[in-house]
Amino acid sequence: MKPFLPLFVFVDACGWEIIKGRPFAQSVAPERRSLRSVFGYSSACIPSILSGRWPASHRNWCYFVYDPINSPFRSLRHLRWLPRALTSRRFFRHRLSRLLKVHLKFRGYFDLYNIPFEHISLFDFSEKKNPLQPGGLNAGPNIFDHLQERGIRYHVSDPTRTERQNLDHLIGDIGREEIDFAFLYWPDLDGVLHRVGNLSPEVPAKLNAYEPWLTELMARAHEHYENVQLTIFSDHGMANCDQLLDLRARIDPLGLRMGADYAVVYDSTMARFWFFHDRARRLVTECLRGVTGGRIVPDAELVQLGAFFPDRHFGELIFLAEEGVLIVPSHMGERPIRAMHGYHPDAPHSYASLLTNYTDVPANISAIPHVYELMTTQAGHAFAANHAPAPPARESRAVQVGT
Repeated sequence: MKPFLPLFVFVDACGWEIIKGRPFAQSVAPERRSLRSVFGYSSACIPSILSGRWPASHRNWCYFVYDPINSPFRSLRHLRWLPRALTSRRFFRHRLSRLLKVHLKFRGYFDLYNIPFEHISLFDFSEKKNPLQPGGLNAGPNIFDHLQERGIRYHVSDPTRTERQNLDHLIGDIGREEIDFAFLYWPDLDGVLHRVGNLSPEVPAKLNAYEPWLTELMARAHEHYENVQLTIFSDHGMANCDQLLDLRARIDPLGLRMGADYAVVYDSTMARFWFFHDRARRLVTECLRGVTGGRIVPDAELVQLGAFFPDRHFGELIFLAEEGVLIVPSHMGERPIRAMHGYHPDAPHSYASLLTNYTDVPANISAIPHVYELMTTQAGHAFAANHAPAPPARESRAVQVGT
């Protein structure tokens, strides 16, 4: 039996507003607090957790960026002649994305979403590497670089496996007592929340399904490690979308041409613009200032949020929807979904959660990048404890009884 194992269980979208009034994981992780998220989607949140840095530092923010010179999607322009009744279908996009990911040798998450094929060659995709591997960020190291450099053996989930398969693989590594750190990733709650919203009975049902898994994980860990520190955490919450905003219907009548006067990515909660001349900038800016349900985020605020990029790689102008407002149709989808994240980090449903079975979490652990500090500290302690030299055996003297 080894002395110490830190277990970090990442439950995607398990926000504070979702679990604060529920007994989720109370038996295995009774200590709990909220964490401020970062500005952006999971494409920004996960790298921030894994690196302890904000998006402006690790340069993983939104997926699609205007970069026609480096676009890997030029060949897809031929698909613009196909009927939109086909090319806008989720099944078609999903299958094409899977084939393209293999062809382009992308290692991270990849989806074409709903970018029109007549414009797809204007864009590059920002997550070509797997953030859950060493060297997986666009800039700087992550926790797995840290562990690898120090020779700390670890387990990390494989996104191509199911949640249960990843749990089984972790339990196998625990049984072999080969690891000093574990990072388990459960992404499925995020999909449930997008589909049904945060008030559906499917949400507590999904949380309840995790409970016996957590109990099983802790029981197996205690069979092989004397001290097991469990940290359950998330990257963001999820807000129900009760208002729809059609930004394209505001921008298209301005008489500007996409690809000639400007470029834009309509995300689900953001619109990110690049301008090719001052007239386009002025017309779009004036238009957006008159839109209710959202606002232009000034550069000074982006700096405070750790999401300002001086080279404007992710956009020159960022329009952000208010919590509960969904931009639709968008380049993420033609149809509404029930709930979304990616709002301002101070919006109530943006807050993530942190649940532990230990009480000494420092007070300054208040935002999701701070989880990195917990991971590196506990991994270092586990390595030191699990690989400490064995104490010298005490000499024993045989006592001879005289006759």
